[in-house]
Amino acid sequence: MKYKILTALLFIYLFNLNSFSQCPGSLTYDWNLPMTFPNQTLTCLHDLNKNYLYVAGKDQGLLIYDLTNVNSPVLIHTIPDDSLLNLDVNNLFQEGNYLYLALGNIFDNSEHSGMAIVDITAPSSSFVTDTWQFTDFSGAGIVKVQGDYAFLGAMQNGLIILNTANKNNIQFVSQFIPDLSFPTANPDTAKYNARGMEIVNDILYLSFDAGGLRIINVHDKQTPIETGRYSLPFLNTHPRAYNNIVVDDSLAYITIDYCGLEILNVSDTSNINQVGWWNPWDCGTSTNNWFNSRGHSNELKLIKDCNLVFMSTGKSQINVLDISNPSLPDSCTMYGSISDQTGTWGLDVYHDKIFACYIFVPLGIPFYSNWAGIKMISWDNTCENYVHEPDQKNPINIYPIPSNELLNIEFTKLSSGKISISNTLGEIILQSSYHDNTVQINIDELPTGIYYTNLTDEQGSQSFTKVLKQ
Repeated sequence: MKYKILTALLFIYLFNLNSFSQCPGSLTYDWNLPMTFPNQTLTCLHDLNKNYLYVAGKDQGLLIYDLTNVNSPVLIHTIPDDSLLNLDVNNLFQEGNYLYLALGNIFDNSEHSGMAIVDITAPSSSFVTDTWQFTDFSGAGIVKVQGDYAFLGAMQNGLIILNTANKNNIQFVSQFIPDLSFPTANPDTAKYNARGMEIVNDILYLSFDAGGLRIINVHDKQTPIETGRYSLPFLNTHPRAYNNIVVDDSLAYITIDYCGLEILNVSDTSNINQVGWWNPWDCGTSTNNWFNSRGHSNELKLIKDCNLVFMSTGKSQINVLDISNPSLPDSCTMYGSISDQTGTWGLDVYHDKIFACYIFVPLGIPFYSNWAGIKMISWDNTCENYVHEPDQKNPINIYPIPSNELLNIEFTKLSSGKISISNTLGEIILQSSYHDNTVQINIDELPTGIYYTNLTDEQGSQSFTKVLKQ
């Protein structure tokens, strides 16, 4: 029996080895930019063509960093909230030389839903061309632009469509609030928020928080029409929060907070079906309700050439999924540890760099985080179509994989620090210090399964690698 089990595990490993062919071997910390509370960094966006990073700094406004030297970011310009109708900056979208900002506090109803357009032709001297705000309060969680129109996810105010053909004169076009009676006939309206969004041609895919996924035809900008809807049936008796979405052809990748990531077939928007579900935190079980969840998936980035999805996951920080088989999305690697009590809200991925935005959450709702700021993390990309200048060799070599007793670890860049091995729940199983370029760890006592090594050097740099114990 033991032989059969080991043979099956080896088969599974060899199968996964192929499906993980584009999987990052490690995510390596590069630098951080801390923010002093109450300052926050909700999300960030690397310029599409230039070496600049734009940061949604909530009530700090828009922050612009020069990344000419990618390892030494320089804050070169700030557009404060008093230039933005005194509204928080929550989300960013770039089109050409313009940056569109979603404005208004999304954590309470203290601010109007708003939007601003910023000319970033010369990032160091960027300026606001126009601002706009809705009459009602609720803030705005996301903005997307297509052609002459901006689509604002205005939380409880639903979808707002604005004409932005004249960058100096934003014009209101229409407001659309999806049906609140789905998926429950007696909704808590405060939890129905237009938060995440994707638009393909004239079809808008809206993450409507507790209202699930909504498909809206916006061909007629004056009269949007809902043509499809979906909510994971399992959540009919549990809290739900559809947060963000990316659409690629017929598949939609959608984060559902403490329930991970769903992959949906949206080829027929009137008949949406689940293709796969990544549910690492056992969503909805007695051991994992909303507030004790080990992760909260929020913003995501699809790297299609690599068959990877990168996600900000709250106190689980960064998770990377292999979606080469959409019906079986699986963990590739991760960055951060639940035990360090820091959590992400948003992220961007540009070439071989991840820009992660952390928030300070002292009250622990829905997760606790004691640090706010930005971290840049490198990933060892092997997708030539995506990264034209791959990073140098992986600084860590671990073998044999799979292992059944001794794990050998060799370092090419790290020489001293701490090493820990954690299970897929993020719980640390083994931990020790190292002071040499080679380490041997005895994992004979560990049960068969998948583990992660976490290496932290003296400067706090971290790198994760996936290991199979057979």
